[in-house]
Amino acid sequence: MSRSTALLPLLLLSTAAVAHDHDHLHYQATSPAPAQSAPQRTPAERNAVITATLPEDQAAMKAHVMFLASDAMAGREAGTRDYDIAAQYVAAQFYAAGLRPGGDEGGYLQKVPLVAYRVADKGSAMWTPAGGQPQELVFGEDFVPSPVPNAKETSLSAPVVFVGHGIDAAPYGLNDYKGVDVRGKIVAFLPGTPEGLGGEERAFFGSAANKAALAAARGAVGAIQIDMPRAGGRQRPFATLARYYDAPRVTWANPDGTAHAMTPATPVLGTLSQAGAAKLFGKGWDAVVKAAASAKPAYKPLVARGALTVASKTGFKPMDSGNVIGLIPGSDPKLKDEVVVLSAHLDHIGTNDGGEGDRINNGALDNAIGIASLIEEAKRFKTAATPPKRTVMFLAVAAEEKGLVGSDYFANHPTVPLKSIVADVNLDMPILTYKFEDMVVFGADRSTLGPIVRKAVGAMGLPVSPDPMPEEGIFVRSDHFRFVQKGIPSVFLWPGQAGPGKAAVADFMSHRYHKVGDEIDQGIDWSQGPRFVSVNYAIAREIADAPERPVWNKGDYFGTLYKGPMAAK
Repeated sequence: MSRSTALLPLLLLSTAAVAHDHDHLHYQATSPAPAQSAPQRTPAERNAVITATLPEDQAAMKAHVMFLASDAMAGREAGTRDYDIAAQYVAAQFYAAGLRPGGDEGGYLQKVPLVAYRVADKGSAMWTPAGGQPQELVFGEDFVPSPVPNAKETSLSAPVVFVGHGIDAAPYGLNDYKGVDVRGKIVAFLPGTPEGLGGEERAFFGSAANKAALAAARGAVGAIQIDMPRAGGRQRPFATLARYYDAPRVTWANPDGTAHAMTPATPVLGTLSQAGAAKLFGKGWDAVVKAAASAKPAYKPLVARGALTVASKTGFKPMDSGNVIGLIPGSDPKLKDEVVVLSAHLDHIGTNDGGEGDRINNGALDNAIGIASLIEEAKRFKTAATPPKRTVMFLAVAAEEKGLVGSDYFANHPTVPLKSIVADVNLDMPILTYKFEDMVVFGADRSTLGPIVRKAVGAMGLPVSPDPMPEEGIFVRSDHFRFVQKGIPSVFLWPGQAGPGKAAVADFMSHRYHKVGDEIDQGIDWSQGPRFVSVNYAIAREIADAPERPVWNKGDYFGTLYKGPMAAK
């Protein structure tokens, strides 16, 4: 369907008094059912699903989702005009709720300078063995370059050291750097993680960016990944990687227009194929291949005798967007300068390319309903008999679907002092198609937020259940994790999977997650909206009024990894 501006005049009327200046939960269903095509409906048929009368609190939530997940918003992709309109809507709702502006220049919007970056050419890679002649690594056969976020041109020549999976984590008994000095060298590592790690750890340590950060901390000047299909696993031809080598990526921009990099001095240069790795490491690579074929691979560091020279160019395209921020000031003289953040992502994935019929990914549950919950929770705080003791921030972030980018920008450019933020409670994609009987709070057991959460949820007559899908590593895969990376205790809430929940969640993940079927008429149980808001309000209120700010549990890995103001000892 084409993009429509039919709702724009109404929106502009509602935002007349509002200032106009302003890296997702990426879930993979383990056993997805075949996708079902969405039924085609006329506008009249779509409107028919919203005519039923609902109680006021339910109707308010539905009204937000009706607008944000409408076809007029065309999927709210960050960096588009459609997203900007959605952001203005949220700003208007914050204004109507009586929140103070918390963005730039006295407004509700914080400009997020998004930038798309991509490899601008095929670059070059040359291997020079010790005492030998340079050998070109063939693009698409031996090597595929990666874009370097913070440099228009990159040229690097250094020795190469293979370090297995490139992980150093003593609490998990892992140290691929044992006995090897990588200072001034390019670190080469395999994708993924060893067997035996939990889902959260696997998702975290499996990230090439996080591996590069570990290498950077040890003095490496570059990083490169080696394509190694797992024994018995899915085999992806290296040529497929080469075919999409110049696909754009998105993050926030540096002042010079280049892209923010987690490890600016240690770029991820690209990916070597098995053939390319064999050219660098010679016969020593045979032992690596043999180890990879075993049930529990164990790798020893391997030094390539020579130097790898890589040159590439990266292109950049600005695509500005914005976060939306509202505040309820704290009332306690001693605690009012501390801030509890309630976050939710406003963006979705836009429209599908090509094809006929419905191409709009409306994102009703992902995450229009999370934003609706955020707005309604703000109203609860504002109309409460007593104001919160700590300041409460309501943060609607951009570009979560691009890699938690809007929240990362806020965490690096906070509109309040970073040390004043005591916790983040994140609302992302609550699946409200059933009457939930429990709650799942990812990350609760990592800090003193755990007892706070259990008290608040228990007061609502609900148990807190364990993570029902630990293999997915959800704790490290939504916006709250950007606060964790700044050392701030954080949690992420979902309705649990007791009773009808398991089947309902599986159905959504298989048939509507990141698909055109995530629309307002998918069978959302609107009676569950106010219940979800009530649970979140109870949790946030407990944090806001607690005598002490949350701290990480002693020895928690993420609490010790990131040295924030409340880091674990």
